[in-house]
Amino acid sequence: MKNITSLIRLRISAHDAHYAGGLVDGAKMLHLFGDVATELLIRSDGDEGLFVAYDNVQFLAPVYAGDYIEATGRIVTMGKTSRTMEFEARKVIAPAGVAGQASAADVLAEPILVCKASGTCVVPAACQRIAHATVTC
Repeated sequence: MKNITSLIRLRISAHDAHYAGGLVDGAKMLHLFGDVATELLIRSDGDEGLFVAYDNVQFLAPVYAGDYIEATGRIVTMGKTSRTMEFEARKVIAPAGVAGQASAADVLAEPILVCKASGTCVVPAACQRIAHATVTC
């Protein structure tokens, strides 16, 4: 199996804040992992496939509006139709919190692991365009 990976980097907006103090709901990280999984399936099979289940999810640090998050994923095993994946989300930039400078931000010297998970996706055999010459999906 070739090493298939994906990376998404985005700024978490004030719209994403769900709790007091600009705290973001952990489900936002799972949304990012879903997008990463979709890219992984397109790269591996030429089809978006379906996310079946998360096996493990760990929320490790808070995420706030204004943070920049890198969500990464990789396929670790490939069955006939199933793809097991691992995901990580890291905070790479955070608001600086400088009084009078609401737009100040800092690139973090060391990214902070905020969430990790593993899960399984499925691409029906008839939809696997990379492995099959014809598509009936």
